[in-house]
Amino acid sequence: MTTQLTQEFPELSGLSRQDLEDLLLDREYFQAVFHSLPRVKAMFESQSELGLANEAIARNNLALQGPLYQIRAETKEAFEHAKYLEARWKELEKEQKDVYQRFDPQFLHMRLRHSTTAQDEESEALATAFVQQQPPTGTATPSTQDIDSFVREFKKSRTIYHKRAMMGEKWTHGQVMWRDD
Repeated sequence: MTTQLTQEFPELSGLSRQDLEDLLLDREYFQAVFHSLPRVKAMFESQSELGLANEAIARNNLALQGPLYQIRAETKEAFEHAKYLEARWKELEKEQKDVYQRFDPQFLHMRLRHSTTAQDEESEALATAFVQQQPPTGTATPSTQDIDSFVREFKKSRTIYHKRAMMGEKWTHGQVMWRDD
């Protein structure tokens, strides 16, 4: 067994049997011999170098800690701002859709039909009001000024109606083109 021990630890080959037994029995002696072995010294030196390297890395990490926290805060702020802008974008898209809807061809066609009907009703109401103001047949006739005024208003109202009706007819037959620009 001594030969196996001296093969693995040639440094101990110079110790006597008594020294080896004392080595096993005396903890302090064992520690002194153990720490004097070249492999152990090399291991402790390597461990010391690794510890110094770790300390240097730790100091470097601590030096970077402040800027990293600053970058983290800036990133968080930028992310929150981006979220706000994303929400604002959705609001603006909805507003834009609502605004563009008023210029949608179907919506404009519907408005044209409604305004044509309203214009027809307005001109008919104007004619009905004029007729109802007239006295019964055989009595005094309305003044020329009243008739001229009625004819002008009625003609203007019917012209607007017929323009709208013609545009609606063209639209229905696909003769109205809308550009998207």
